[in-house]
This record gives sequence, C-alpha cells and structure tokens, in this order.
Amino acid sequence: MNATIRQLLLASLLTIFGAASQALAQGWPSRAIHIVVPYAAGGGVSVLAQIVGAKLQELTKQPVVINNRPGAGGNLGVDTVAKSPPDGYTILLHTSALASAPALYKTLPFDVVKDFAPVTMVIATQFVVGGTLKDPATTLTELVAEAKAKPGKLNYASSGLGSSLHLFAELFKNVAGVDLVHVPYRGDAPIITALISGDVQLAFLPQTTGGAAVQGNTIRGLAVTGTKRLDFLPNVPTALEQGFAGLEQGSWIAMWVPAGTPPDVVLTIQQNIAKVLADPQVRERLVSVGQEPIGNTPAEFDAQFKADIARFAKVVEQAKIPKLD
Repeated sequence: MNATIRQLLLASLLTIFGAASQALAQGWPSRAIHIVVPYAAGGGVSVLAQIVGAKLQELTKQPVVINNRPGAGGNLGVDTVAKSPPDGYTILLHTSALASAPALYKTLPFDVVKDFAPVTMVIATQFVVGGTLKDPATTLTELVAEAKAKPGKLNYASSGLGSSLHLFAELFKNVAGVDLVHVPYRGDAPIITALISGDVQLAFLPQTTGGAAVQGNTIRGLAVTGTKRLDFLPNVPTALEQGFAGLEQGSWIAMWVPAGTPPDVVLTIQQNIAKVLADPQVRERLVSVGQEPIGNTPAEFDAQFKADIARFAKVVEQAKIPKLD
C-alpha cells in the first residue's frame, strides 16, 4: 500500500469517526442523564446537583437522576464514573478535592487526568479567613506580624488532614512565611467554636458558614480569598489587598465525564450546563449563597484543573502532609 492510498484511507476514517461523533452529539441526550455525586445526600455538592439537574432536565426534556455515591473520601463515586461508558450519560459532579487527590493518596483506583474528560467548572467560591475576637489582630497583616513575632505559638484550624481548608491554610503559610500549628477538627461548626473560644487564632472557612459567623460577630473577618471583596462582607479586605498574592483562587465544583467521551458530546454537555447557569432563577439562587456560576469551556476548565493538580502537589510536598491509604 503506497503512501497516497494510506493517506486517503486515514482521511476517510477520520471523516467517518468525525461524522459519528457529531451525530452522537446531535442526539444527546436521548435518554436519562445520571449525575454522580461522590458525597452523601443533603450536602452542598448534592444540593447543587439538584439545582442544576432540575433545570437541565427542563432544558433537555430528558430525566436527570442524581446518584449519591459516598465513600472513601469521595473516591468511590469518582471510580464509578471512571469505569462508566464514555457516552455522555454519566457525569461526575465533584469539588476541587479531585485535583488534590493524586498528591494526598498513596494509591487511587483511577487516574484523575487519563480517566476523565473535563467538562466545565460549575461554580467557584471563595474562603473567609476567620480570626478569634480574643486575639488583638484585626487583619491578616496584623496576624502575620504576630505569628512572625511568636513562631510556632499560634494555631490554625482545619476540617481534617488533606481537606481544602487544610491545604489553603498551608498555602497561606508558604505565601506569608509564617509558622503556625495545625489543629484538625470534624467540620465547620467545631472550627468556629474553637475560634470563638480562642483555642485557635486562624482558619480558612467556607464562604457561607464563615461569612455568617463574621456577620454575627462571633468571629473576626481577617480577609477573604479571591480578587475582590465579597458583597455581603464589604468591610473585610482580600488577602491580595493586604499584600498576600497567591490566594486569589478559592474552591470550586465542576463536572467531568469518562475519558473517551466524544469531544462533540463533551462540548454539547458544557453548552447545556452554561445555559442552565445563565438562567436568572438558577443564577440568583446560587449567587444568594455566595456561589459564582461559571460554565466555562472544556479547554478552559482543563487548563485550570491541571494547574490546580500541580499547585496542590506542591503544597502537599512543602507541608510534608503524609499520604492517606
């Protein structure tokens, strides 16, 4: 077979596969869509799935089923999607924890890059950096000055080893050049209690719970992450305003499908999710609880995802966080 014939055959095959992919995308969805949430029902990710799923069902005229698959720190549900058919009917809705998983676990039953095709970032949210009213520091700048004057004497809280609250606090330590002692707790509520009592002097908190505690004047708002102040905490400056670059990106929740899903199908899903997030009622509901609707392209989210994998790997290495089983 000469080179010309081989090139013609290759071109024909690419045309056939391209046409098949396009046809599949045009036919999506023709049956029920399953959104897999790797956490228990009732949590923040599950609530978001219900909001987005209801509008997606309305838009596509096909059933959207929310499947909660908690277990193994979210990895059980992730593995379910990794091993699902790459046809666009099984979608993973997960947090930025997927980007930190390779650095935190000794072994994983999936590869976060090779086994998934990024679809879109659904929402982004920032952290509130909370302080205790029992400490004289009223800003992040003042707390850093105090920490540098008392190395190893101040404590920070997190919701557990390897959690996003832990990783961002460690990132902050690197950015600010301070030595703080990590004290893990079992969630936001005990963290806030520890701040109120003065057992810890700092914590990165989810926007909703942390913001409510600052508004209630039970803890002090030292800073917020992100590039601009939060509308409901206008008097709390960003970390960037206070000279701490590198904390502009907070947490996020996004969608993936199994690797091998035709690119046209991935794009069609993303375009539908972008329409869902542009709906005024959906947008208002998300913004009201401090979530920023995103809906970016697969290529844009893919770049962000890979950048965060590298960022978290560096944080875990620098902090010498032991790998989980």
